[in-house]
Amino acid sequence: MSGRFVWLNAFSVALLMLLFDNPLWAQESPVSLDIPAGALAGTDFDVDRATDAYVALLGEEQRAKSDAYMEGGYWLELWGFLYGLAVAWLLLRFRISAAIRDLAERIGKWNWLHTLAYAVQYIVITTILVFPLSLYQGFFREHKYELATQNFAGWFSDQLTGLMVGAILGSLALLLIYTVIRKAGQLWWIWASVASVAFIFFTSFIAPVYVAPLFNDYQSLEEGPVREQIMSMARANDIPVDDVYWFDASRQTKRISANVSGFLNTTRISLNDNLLERTSPEEIQAVMGHEMGHYILNHGVKLVMQFGLVLVGGFAFVNWGFGRALVRWGENWGVRDIGDTAGLPLLGAVLSVYFLVVTPLTNSIIRVAEVEADNYGLNVAGQPDGFARVAMRLSEYRKISPGALEEFLFYDHPSGRNRVHMAMLWKAEHQDSEPTMAKD
Repeated sequence: MSGRFVWLNAFSVALLMLLFDNPLWAQESPVSLDIPAGALAGTDFDVDRATDAYVALLGEEQRAKSDAYMEGGYWLELWGFLYGLAVAWLLLRFRISAAIRDLAERIGKWNWLHTLAYAVQYIVITTILVFPLSLYQGFFREHKYELATQNFAGWFSDQLTGLMVGAILGSLALLLIYTVIRKAGQLWWIWASVASVAFIFFTSFIAPVYVAPLFNDYQSLEEGPVREQIMSMARANDIPVDDVYWFDASRQTKRISANVSGFLNTTRISLNDNLLERTSPEEIQAVMGHEMGHYILNHGVKLVMQFGLVLVGGFAFVNWGFGRALVRWGENWGVRDIGDTAGLPLLGAVLSVYFLVVTPLTNSIIRVAEVEADNYGLNVAGQPDGFARVAMRLSEYRKISPGALEEFLFYDHPSGRNRVHMAMLWKAEHQDSEPTMAKD
C-alpha cells in the first residue's frame, strides 16, 4: 500500500472495476478464432477434454512466464505493504508529518484549508517516497514481461498526470474524511464509511468524461460490423448509450480492455485499440457481453456498497488501533488526536494492515461479481469459444491453473482454467452448430 490515496486505496479494486476495468491481457497474435480440435462441437463433445484442449494452447515457456509474473505479483503485494508501513513510520518517527501539518496551519485560519494544504503536501511527498517501487512495478517489470509499449518519458508523463488527479481527488477525499472525523465524534468510523461510499459514486460519475481522457485519446468507433454488433447488444440490454468509443491504449500497453462505465448521462461504452486489432469479432462480443453484464447487474453499485461495509470494519479497526498507538507514541510523533492530519500516516498504516488481512474477503467479493458477469456475457453474446480464447489470452501473463487455496487468497478474477471450463459447460448445453475453423 503506497499511501498515495490513503483511504481511497481501500476502494482501489472497486474503482478499477467501475472506471478502468482491465481484466483481459493479450500480446500480438492473429485475429482469427482458432478452436482446438478437442473443443469442436459435436455429439462426442466433452467439457473436460475441451477445457484441456484450450489450456494446452499455452506452451510450456509461456506458462512458466505467466506463472512467474503472477507469483511475483504476490510478493509485490507484500513488499508494497511493508514499503508503505516504512514510509508511514518515516513520516511519523521523524515528525515529518507534524511539520507538514504545522506548515499547512500557517495558511489562513480555516480548518478546511489546513486539511487541503496538508493533503496536497502529503500526496506529493508520499508519491516521491514510493516512486522507486512504482518505477520497478509499473515500468521495468512491465517491460521485462513484454506487457508495456511505452518509453520512460511517456510513462513518467502519465505518472505526473496521475499525481495531478490524485492530488485533486485525494485532497477532496481527505477533506471529507477529516471533516467527518471532527464532527461525528465517537461514531466517526460509521459516518466516514458512508462518506467514502458517496465519494466513490461521485468519482465514478465524473471519471468516464473528465478523468479517462486525460490518459488516452477517445474517439467514436467507425461504422462497421463491430460497432453495429456492440450497439445491438447495448440496445438489447437497455444500456442508454448512442455511441461506442475506442481509445489508444496501445501506446502504453499490449493489454486488451473494455468497459461500460459511468452513471446516467455519463454512461459510456469503451474498448481499446488492442482489443480491436488483436482479437476476433467473436472475442470482442464475448468481452463486451461480460462488460455489459457488470453494468446490467449493477456491479458498480453493489461492489461499492459491499466494500463500504468492509470499510466500516476497517475504520472501526482504525478507531481501535489509532487510539492505542497515540497513547504510546503520539507525543513523540507530534500527533494530537485522530482528527489531527499529522496522524494520517498512522491512519493509513492501520487501515493497510486491516485490508491485508481481509484480502481474501475483498478478492472473493470481486471474484463473485466476475463470475456473474462471465455467465451473463456468455448468455448475451453466445460466444463460448470467443470467451475461452479471451481467457487464454489473459493466461499468457496470468497463472492459468492456480491451486484452490491460491485462487482464494490472491485472485480477484476466476482463473483462466475455470473460465474456459465455464465456457465449455455453456457450449455443451447450447450445441446448435459446429464452428468451421479448427486448429490441430
